[in-house]
Amino acid sequence: MASYTSVKALYAELPAYQPLVPTTALPAIAFLFLTLAFLLTFFLTTLKTTSIPVTEVGTALAAAFLAGGGVVALFCTVGVYV
Repeated sequence: MASYTSVKALYAELPAYQPLVPTTALPAIAFLFLTLAFLLTFFLTTLKTTSIPVTEVGTALAAAFLAGGGVVALFCTVGVYV
């Protein structure tokens, strides 16, 4: 097992963390995802109901995914890192 000093030296050499998505892009991502989620929700409420709700389920899943991603991006934008 490595000693504490060698692990500490190895840690000091590591590069700083770089996120995959730049933090400057988070407000635009939040706005885009939430806008698309609201538009898809509006589209979902105007669809005619069918006996096999394939379109409704697909639209609802897309809206839920976009709303979830938009809320996470919005939280990260204001500093609540989830």
